[in-house]
Amino acid sequence: MSWNQNRITDMLKAKYPIFQAPMAGGATTVDLISRTSMYGGVGNIGAGYMSPMDMETMIHDIRQKTNHPFGINLFIPGNDIAFTKEEEERAIESLEVFRNELQIDAPLQLPRKDHRLFYEQQLEVVMKSFVPICSFTFGIPEEAVIKELQKEGTRVIGTATSVEEAVLWEERGCDLLVVQGKEAGGHRGTFIGDALDSLIPLVDLIPAVTDEISIPVIAAGGIMDASDAEVAFRLGAEGVQLGTAFLATEESGIHPAYKKMLVSSNKKTSLTEAFSGKWARGIHNRFMEQMKNQTSLPYPLQNDLTQAIRLVAAKQNQTDFMSLWAGESYQKATLQSVKVLMDNLVAGLDQQLDDE
Repeated sequence: MSWNQNRITDMLKAKYPIFQAPMAGGATTVDLISRTSMYGGVGNIGAGYMSPMDMETMIHDIRQKTNHPFGINLFIPGNDIAFTKEEEERAIESLEVFRNELQIDAPLQLPRKDHRLFYEQQLEVVMKSFVPICSFTFGIPEEAVIKELQKEGTRVIGTATSVEEAVLWEERGCDLLVVQGKEAGGHRGTFIGDALDSLIPLVDLIPAVTDEISIPVIAAGGIMDASDAEVAFRLGAEGVQLGTAFLATEESGIHPAYKKMLVSSNKKTSLTEAFSGKWARGIHNRFMEQMKNQTSLPYPLQNDLTQAIRLVAAKQNQTDFMSLWAGESYQKATLQSVKVLMDNLVAGLDQQLDDE
């Protein structure tokens, strides 16, 4: 059987089991998603921070451009987080140096948001929009939610960073599972234990997970080209998910200065929780360096707290204070169109896997 004829392509009615990662924060534009799906891959909306109204608009706009399958990703909210006023004040104080340097007049403060309600409103949009695929990160939704989505024809994809998480996802009834190796850019999807305890290389995680579960696995983390994807397929993955490679495409919605860093910087990546309160991998910058030993609030509170810094930094083209999420192998990124990226992936995989 060809690499692009398997359980995933059969289930999703996609030509290729190549997924554009659902990166939150504005990276996943209508053009990025629709062109990936029209090519035969699976484009995904990174809806983690999107308002329900913006989600509805994007789903509509994608459907105006393609009738091919696409997905949407939601963040599972954590339990209510207890923190003291002193902890909040220390977290704000540690960010004052950046507020002053960026000349932000308004004091930093923590908005009072109901993250659970926000998620439930997002979920309502997915349900009533009949999106073909819905993936989840940072946890597992209730079994009733999964069953309701599946009843309406939506395929459910989980995210796991360990065998333990993978087994739980299968038990809960998901259709497919993304396994995220330590090389991945952006946030760790870990929801059991400490994220730093599940930094498993993708080449070890794929076989460990496929030995324990029977549903198809999509490999993610540091996959930049056909050679990387080939390794994942040979280890037992039936699909691959690329994030950083798609961030560098002409169609992605990231800040131009961030995109330039992806294709020209040689800086290392490192993990930080200073931007959001969750461990995430990005190109090392001054914010990450100066915040190494500072107090951060748990996710999503720290994310709310640093929002003003990130927004103003973007307006000022100050990459030292922006979250430059990138995988370990980001230096292989090339500024190119979705079509060229997909052309190279498909041609390379055809040559490496189908000529044997």
